[in-house]
Amino acid sequence: MGRKIVLLGSTGSIGTQTLDVVRANPEELKVIGIAANRSVDMVEQQVREFKPKYVCMFDEEAAKDLKVKLADMPVTVLSGMDGLVEISSVPEADTVLTAVVGMIGIRPTIAAIESGKDIALANKETLVTAGHIIMPLAEKMKVKILPVDSEHSAIFQSLNGEPADKLEKILLTASGGPFRGKKREELVDMTVDDALKHPNWDMGVKVTIDSSSLVNKGLEVMEARWLFGTDLDKIQVVVQPQSIIHSMVQFVDGAVMAQLGVPDMKLPIQYALFYPDRMPMSEKRLDFFELSQITFEKPDMDTFKGLALAYEAARIGGSMPTVFNAANEMAVKKFVNREIKFLQIYDMISSAMENHKKIENPNLEEILRAEAETYEFLSKQR
Repeated sequence: MGRKIVLLGSTGSIGTQTLDVVRANPEELKVIGIAANRSVDMVEQQVREFKPKYVCMFDEEAAKDLKVKLADMPVTVLSGMDGLVEISSVPEADTVLTAVVGMIGIRPTIAAIESGKDIALANKETLVTAGHIIMPLAEKMKVKILPVDSEHSAIFQSLNGEPADKLEKILLTASGGPFRGKKREELVDMTVDDALKHPNWDMGVKVTIDSSSLVNKGLEVMEARWLFGTDLDKIQVVVQPQSIIHSMVQFVDGAVMAQLGVPDMKLPIQYALFYPDRMPMSEKRLDFFELSQITFEKPDMDTFKGLALAYEAARIGGSMPTVFNAANEMAVKKFVNREIKFLQIYDMISSAMENHKKIENPNLEEILRAEAETYEFLSKQR
């Protein structure tokens, strides 16, 4: 029961691990299309290996360059946002795995749903900013939204086969990131290199920085709310430093179901691509004797304001989650470029949220405008 997939974001951390899963299951998975931003050489290698029918480069110049390099291959080269939308709608595919970073993922996801494709979702921003558009559309088109994020996959697996109305609480686990246990004064001089030293997970730069600020967990809270159709107050973040429990759910009778495993993104990727089936995987297994204990802590929301600000943005709702997300994207970019200090990430998010006048039920244009206005507002700040 294989799938024919289009992979958006093929050169990133999730994208390359998705291709590892395809390599391990060549009979069951076929790559129909791949899309990336501008890594021409890497995409050329991927096209030569997986032989997709379509490839899209978001960067127009990169697309021209790739076209020349792939002149000997029977592949259609697309470019820009139009190309992303087109590749997400190709009739040959049945599943689109969205692993692009940022709000760039919204339009192609909508196009994929409208053309009847299941979505394997690794792009948080799509639901964070447009969950009120995406979830009803998926229901209308009768397509599945299959979470690829390890935490949301764990919740999805723990809920599998249980009545939806018996859920009492989602326990969303967090590793605490590289700065776990530190206080505000200790974070003042933390550098990009410090923030990128994640203790457990191998992820891209943006997600790793977001993990150090707990913004990532805030985005996951917002995403979980839409994915599982639950109230914000029913989602509790639990710090689990070993990253062995990937998340849990509590039912009305007090029973708690959890999904455990070694920290490896290939498992949730493969689960999403083969759902409802499970396929063998040769990766490392969890050894409980070697592990010996699993510990839990409360998240420090006073120090790591990213999580508190996310809950605030989600409670306000409307266009505010878009502002939270856009301000964080810009702040992370500035932090990575060493233009601001770590704690200023929170300051930028706060000031953008304070400046914004909420739109109650934003359409796609209004969401994208709120993003642009946030960037504009922050670029004028000193």
